[in-house]
Amino acid sequence: MKTYVICSGGLDSVSLAHKVAAENELAGLISFDYGQRHSKELDFARAAAERLGVPFHLIDMRSIGAHLSGSALTDDVEVPDGHYAEDTMKTTVVPNRNAIMLTVAFGLAAAQKADAVATAVHGGDHFIYPDCRPAFTEAFDAMQKQALDGYADVRLYTPFVHEPKSAIVTEGAKHGTPFAETWSCYKGGDLHCGRCGTCVERREAFHLAGVADPTEYADPDFWVEAVARGAK
Repeated sequence: MKTYVICSGGLDSVSLAHKVAAENELAGLISFDYGQRHSKELDFARAAAERLGVPFHLIDMRSIGAHLSGSALTDDVEVPDGHYAEDTMKTTVVPNRNAIMLTVAFGLAAAQKADAVATAVHGGDHFIYPDCRPAFTEAFDAMQKQALDGYADVRLYTPFVHEPKSAIVTEGAKHGTPFAETWSCYKGGDLHCGRCGTCVERREAFHLAGVADPTEYADPDFWVEAVARGAK
């Protein structure tokens, strides 16, 4: 199955790229610059493509992202600290981001005669991000079958959509993902902050998977408090 992977440069998508490279035919990585403040993640995506020996497609979506206003990931809005279960994390939603990215990726995949587009949405995203939920991915896959009817047959591959992030760590370790060569932090500093939602989730996932976390965090212990608070 010739597959393109949407790759942000984060733990989830880089692990997915290694999984696809091991189990299928990895056609390339597709990344998007939508004006995210943590755009350094794109350097990690490019490095993953070079490491895996596949083409890297960087799609410039900055002009579109400028109109998707109100998110802490793109605007001058403070990135909240805490667990994704906390209501404050809704400020990290970029409206319709995944739908836009997937549409572009499917067009590229169809043009290149690929069989699938893979994205690393997972169970931990469901609470806060509507375009990461199974209902969305299933509907999007059905929509693309109509959009490309008679021209191409491209499926949406979401192996983690019902899995927790810890399962991605386990799968990534199985396929030799160099976790230290991935970037998750929404704040985009020199180190992972250890306090934003994606840092807390990352740190917790390694703990639950029983895999050593090579990430250097500015605040490596905050996740314990954040998880406890989010579970209430």
